[in-house]
Amino acid sequence: MKRFIVGLAVAAATVATTVGGAFAGGAGPAQGTADMCVLLPDPKTSVRWETNDRPGFIAAFKKAKVSYVITNADGDPQKQRSQADQCLANGAKVVILISLDAGSSLAIEKAAVAAGAKVIEYDRQVGRGSPASIYISWDGRAVGVLQGKGVVAGLKANGKYSQKPVVAELNGGPTDNNAFLFKGGYDSVLKPLYKNGTFVKGPDQFVPGWDNQKARTIFEQMLVKTGNKIDGVAAANDGLAGAVVSALQAKKLDPIPLSGQDATVQGVQNIISGWQTMTVWKDQRAGAALTAEAAIALANGKKPKTTGTVKNGSKTLPAYIIAPVSITKANYKILFKGYLKKGEVCRGKFAQFCK
Repeated sequence: MKRFIVGLAVAAATVATTVGGAFAGGAGPAQGTADMCVLLPDPKTSVRWETNDRPGFIAAFKKAKVSYVITNADGDPQKQRSQADQCLANGAKVVILISLDAGSSLAIEKAAVAAGAKVIEYDRQVGRGSPASIYISWDGRAVGVLQGKGVVAGLKANGKYSQKPVVAELNGGPTDNNAFLFKGGYDSVLKPLYKNGTFVKGPDQFVPGWDNQKARTIFEQMLVKTGNKIDGVAAANDGLAGAVVSALQAKKLDPIPLSGQDATVQGVQNIISGWQTMTVWKDQRAGAALTAEAAIALANGKKPKTTGTVKNGSKTLPAYIIAPVSITKANYKILFKGYLKKGEVCRGKFAQFCK
């Protein structure tokens, strides 16, 4: 088995829809008895949680004919803990956790195990001391490598590669382990180029809570600090990339090579219109299906499929790691095969770019 090394800590992500509370299915009414409990993190930091992950879990659980409850913590770790407690009180056999906070996540996991339930860490690893049964996610470092390569490709394409371009880094939330994995990936591509003088290292900052408004303020400050001399940005996801785009447009500056992640409608629109170089696609339909399959196996006392392990403090945790995919203007249409709707992307001022 291939061994994937991941770190610790916790997380937040990126959304724009507003859906909270609970959605139940299968045999259980809302907040009622259900075998599977999915704890989504928030509806603000990334649209994926409600537009892709939730439907993916619903489809998988319905297909397997198992009862489930799906809640959204609205970015509140204590609310997520209360939702978990309610699930356990109602007899959940498996808790699928997308972590918001290290302390509350460990408390959720320990309470679940004490109640006889199994825990799956989905997308975000909690880390040291975690009693989870398996971690299911995408290869975070590989995501960052794709982002770094995307920025490099953009600088080669626009002729700035040989002109000592200034490259800034707009990283995810500092409490999210994934943010460090992504940064480690694009730094592995960019640091050698800083070191040999091909690129000039620009401002490098984490964005609290992956907050897109804070990201815009941070990037505007980066522009002020450099006299608008930023030639490329490694942005950790599409929301942060969108903040860069809006700041550039407000200052009437030209597009620059810019990475993203999550293959959102906004991200793809920025790509086809020339404002974003690439995004990283993590197909949550596949992730949810694999996680649902693992949950059913655990509920039945079986071992779920794995691809290797990840570090979990001084120990290891079984893991299923999924390969991410780079999306550019050359291949974005593959997203229209059931992931995004063409009509949502190719509308209004963006219709002219969908040829």
